[in-house]
Amino acid sequence: LNQFENDDNWKAHYKTTGPEIWQDTNGEVTHFVSAMGTTGTIMGTSTYLKEQNKNITIIGAQPKDGSKIPGIRKWSPAYVPKIFDKNKVDQVIEVSEDEAKAMTQRLAKEEAIFAGMSSGGAVATALKLIENLDQGTVVVIICDRGDRYLSSDLFD
Repeated sequence: LNQFENDDNWKAHYKTTGPEIWQDTNGEVTHFVSAMGTTGTIMGTSTYLKEQNKNITIIGAQPKDGSKIPGIRKWSPAYVPKIFDKNKVDQVIEVSEDEAKAMTQRLAKEEAIFAGMSSGGAVATALKLIENLDQGTVVVIICDRGDRYLSSDLFD
């Protein structure tokens, strides 16, 4: 399968995730935030959204140095996934492991969203983004599930 090189990865999001976001926001999305793991979600969705409106801002969530957030990677130039095109991401915001963990716990407790840490990292990134926005429609992808973390201390 090799999600890091497989064009079907980003094309699935181009065909489904992008159009769904565009439709569900009535074309009013101004910012799109996604964790950057295989980069398939951000590549496919950004390609579609930018075709609809080139002014949409695409934001990638990456871990801060020393942070380990399952599902989100900070790629060194030698290991960037072959499907990744840096020109399709307008901004990268770093998130710490502690911020991702706290947001994952908050999503479960306050919103009843049983997500994993990459989702917590993406939502924490979106909240950092909106601190500096006067207006806009921000969409963030919650991309993993909390059940994968039941054997960890994430939800203790």
